[in-house]
Amino acid sequence: MEKNIEQQVEQQVTRGLGTQPTQTQKSFQFPTEVISLPSKGLVYPESNPLSKGEITIKLMTAKEEDIITNTNLIRKGLHLDKLLESVVVEPGVNINDLVLGDKNAILISSRILAFGTDYEVIINDPGDNEPVSVTIDLSKIKIKEVDEGRLNRDNEYEFTLPKSKTPIKFKLLTHGDEISIAKDMEASEKTLKQSNEITTRYRRIIVEVNGTRDIGYISSFVSNQLLAADSKALRKHISEITPDLDLTFDYESLITGETEALRIPFGVDFFYPAD
Repeated sequence: MEKNIEQQVEQQVTRGLGTQPTQTQKSFQFPTEVISLPSKGLVYPESNPLSKGEITIKLMTAKEEDIITNTNLIRKGLHLDKLLESVVVEPGVNINDLVLGDKNAILISSRILAFGTDYEVIINDPGDNEPVSVTIDLSKIKIKEVDEGRLNRDNEYEFTLPKSKTPIKFKLLTHGDEISIAKDMEASEKTLKQSNEITTRYRRIIVEVNGTRDIGYISSFVSNQLLAADSKALRKHISEITPDLDLTFDYESLITGETEALRIPFGVDFFYPAD
């Protein structure tokens, strides 16, 4: 059953702020909230505190406002990484372990808890591609439905590429992987004058090809043998099994009157809306 973000933060005003804090809250000197993870913890080893499927986060304070308005961090694209580091206060959690869907849930919940559910943004109307102002209700964001039986605590999944019939194993990317990918792309741009984003990502996603885990072999396969048709099929398969939020909203075109699902745009003002 789909569950929206509003259900997760429905007590945002009182939880972590009450006059009778719980035992867990007593260990913090700031307001906290426990939120559910889209993965339900099923992609983490049982020894990892994330395996329980929920996480304690700190409600944003003036300290976090400093982070999300820091022009230097924004310019470097690091403001969300630093925000994540600041709000995750669950004991024993390494934020680099977070799969991306769980990371998204933490950031969205942090924004709702800080500034409410209304998100005013400018989008282009699909009818005439002209800019229009809309207010998105973030409380309507739902957890994407996936077959939980396909997830495992090793975070490794078998797949046979349909065109070449090559057996591979892949992983769901984590926050730590994203940081490594960004560094690899930056290095590639400096040396080769191009980003190579797709192949760079696949070198992190694919962990085994034809039974071998040799990094050089995998890198060569990705660059020279991964057919475009197989690449498309792999991306689709990964999307189908990845626990995440459904980050779309229903928009009714002012021109055509038709309603369609559009991707929620996440600009700099998402975490610091204008007054």
